[in-house]
Amino acid sequence: MTPAADNPVLTLARAYNFAAAKHIDQRRKGEAAEPYVNHLTEVAELVARATEGAEPDIVIAAILHDTVEDTATTLPEIEAAFGKSVAAMVAEVTDDKSLPKEIRKSLQIEHAAHASHGAKLIKLADKTSNLRALATSPPRGWSTERQSDYAAWAKQVVDVCRDANPWLATEFDKAAARL
Repeated sequence: MTPAADNPVLTLARAYNFAAAKHIDQRRKGEAAEPYVNHLTEVAELVARATEGAEPDIVIAAILHDTVEDTATTLPEIEAAFGKSVAAMVAEVTDDKSLPKEIRKSLQIEHAAHASHGAKLIKLADKTSNLRALATSPPRGWSTERQSDYAAWAKQVVDVCRDANPWLATEFDKAAARL
């Protein structure tokens, strides 16, 4: 069965299963060390709520948003399994890990400003999820200053794409206020 032949619910279930298998041994950086799939689920739920469930490809891309960046998965694999639209959004939000961290962070701000609507929603949801996690379970060894620096950088990313969805931008602002 091809991705286009699947109904959105089946494709969503396949995306969760795919992401869970790819991220099986990964944990979040926080002290709670929750399964990484919890982050993917939260990002997808935020996107689903922001779109009122009307954009399944964006929700599917949200589930898969870190798969290429953090696993051995390739964009052609994503495209073969979930179609061009999903793969394109995943590509838009994927960092080039061969670059130094500071350059990647700068490029995220630059790219978010010119990203597609779907990629902007994923960025908003991703940064919201990250700040929520930082407030409830910061990574071991992260000082208050490092947490503040991360939040300030995340705000820079969000500020260039907050117009994509006012509700999601407000959720980010609420998460930032908790830090």
